[in-house]
Parts: sequence; structure tokens; C-alpha cells
Amino acid sequence: MRILVVGAGATGGYFGGRLAEAGRDVTFLVRRTRAQTLRQHGLQIISPCGDVVQRPTLVEAGDLADHYDVILLTVKAFSLAAAMEDIAPAVGPETAIVPLLNGMGHLARLRERFGAEAVMGGVCKIAATLDAQGRIVHFTPPHQLFYGELDDSRSARLARIDAALRNAGFDACAAPSITTALWEKWILLSSLGGITCLMRGTIGQVAAAPGGEAFARALIEEVASVAEAGGYRRRDEVIAETTALLTQ
Repeated sequence: MRILVVGAGATGGYFGGRLAEAGRDVTFLVRRTRAQTLRQHGLQIISPCGDVVQRPTLVEAGDLADHYDVILLTVKAFSLAAAMEDIAPAVGPETAIVPLLNGMGHLARLRERFGAEAVMGGVCKIAATLDAQGRIVHFTPPHQLFYGELDDSRSARLARIDAALRNAGFDACAAPSITTALWEKWILLSSLGGITCLMRGTIGQVAAAPGGEAFARALIEEVASVAEAGGYRRRDEVIAETTALLTQ
């Protein structure tokens, strides 16, 4: 299965690098400056789960000529429009696009551009960044990748993709409901951002302040209600876990 990873930053570089290290057929679509760094120093991962140094297969925008089976889209939301144009030559009738962006809005944009059948859902959970040398620094052991059909069906292509992504040095799983996973990550991030930005402090500082925990709980409930209005089927145990995490 031919895999195109769009971006070789903290997310794309980590999961794509692990896949390549495990022998999968991986190509990275990168900008020129990133390509120069990777050609000069290789793709380097520093991780508590094991370091990686390799010479990745690279392609730059404008040089794509072939279709790929899977496209892992790992750009930020503000780069989505440009990325859609860049990957267009790589999208064939059987290509599955698996975006790892946060939020929900990117799904509609991708489906409008490439058709509903081309787009799947994806969620990653990892704490990583690029350091000043362009190395991918993975901070804590969790490194999870979830994916699935947006109608939650167990399709044949999902089975093929699952087989390609498993056993590659990170935790990979075809989610029972990828839309639920997307909403629940959105609830966590929106609540975290809302609490810390509005109160101008860390989670711990807010929880320790008078009225801080009550504020955090109210905001989490408001965020959850927005998700429910968007189609999320509330799971009380997940909201309780999120609340416990964000009120410590």
C-alpha cells in the first residue's frame, strides 16, 4: 500500500517515520526548506519509545505524478487550502484521504473538493514538537492513531488501511466510531483552550483559584452541549474523564 504523508513535522514526521522504519512504502510531501533539512540530516525522531534516524523518500509540491492508496494529511488548519491543491495530483479513484487535523470543519472542505467517498476520519494523540535542529521530539509514551469511515462502517478499504498501519511502532486502531473520537478530542481541546485563555492561567492555577473549578465545569458542559448540537452522542463517562483532567 503506497502511503503519502503530507507534512513531516511533529505529527506527520513521527507517524510517517515510524511507518517507514517498519518497512511501509512511505513518501513525504514537504516544502523545499523542510526537504533540504531532511536530505541533509535525515528524518530524526527522539522518543522514549525508541529513536529513529532514516533517509526518507521525499517529493515536493508540483512534482507529484502518481496516485497513492492512502494520504495522511498532517498539516495545520491554516495550510489546508494549499495542501488540497498540492495533493490533487495524488488523489485517484481509489485513494483514501485520512486527515489528522483537529476539529470538524476540515471534513466538509475535503469532501467538497475530492468527493465524500475519498475522505475518512482520523485522530492522533501524541505530545511532540520540532526542535531547533528540525528533529522530532516525542515527549511522553502515548503515540496513538485512530481512523475510520465517517459513516462508521467497517469497509474493505478500512481493513486494508488498518493492516497497513498496525504493528509499525505506535498504537494504531480502526476506531469503532471515528466521528465520536473526533468530537471527544474537540471537546477536550476546546475546553482546555477556553479555560486557560479566559482565566489566563494553567489548569492547575484555575482549579486552585476561588470559583475556578466551578468555572471549568460550566465551560466543559457548554462545550459538550455545542458538540451535541453538532451531532455528538454524549458519553457521560468521557465527559467525566475530561472534567476530572481539567479540574486538577
